[in-house]
Amino acid sequence: MKLHGSALRLTVLIGEDDQWRHRPLYHEIVHRAHEAGLAGATVLRGYEGFGTSSRVHTSRILSLTEDLPIAIVIVDAEEKVRAFLPQLDELIEEGLVVLDPVEVVRYAGRSDDPEEPGE
Repeated sequence: MKLHGSALRLTVLIGEDDQWRHRPLYHEIVHRAHEAGLAGATVLRGYEGFGTSSRVHTSRILSLTEDLPIAIVIVDAEEKVRAFLPQLDELIEEGLVVLDPVEVVRYAGRSDDPEEPGE
């Protein structure tokens, strides 16, 4: 797959404890992004944050909450990202979905042979 130039970044902000059919919601989003043929997805765990509830979630030792913020970041061609959005409507009950135009400078995969450069 070649990805270069203009693209769209999809960022999904949810809570770590958010579930989809007894599985972590972030796992389901990544699984569906993979099935949709998107270029890739990364799940990032936050140390602290708050959302619509205005309740601060933190990883500090004395905190009673462990429902930390999760960001799922996906970058691909605009039409592929927009085609994926209806799946998020089905999955996300509470959270934030953001789209940003980006410019991809380099997108290279790993090769099975360490002597060969990536694509």
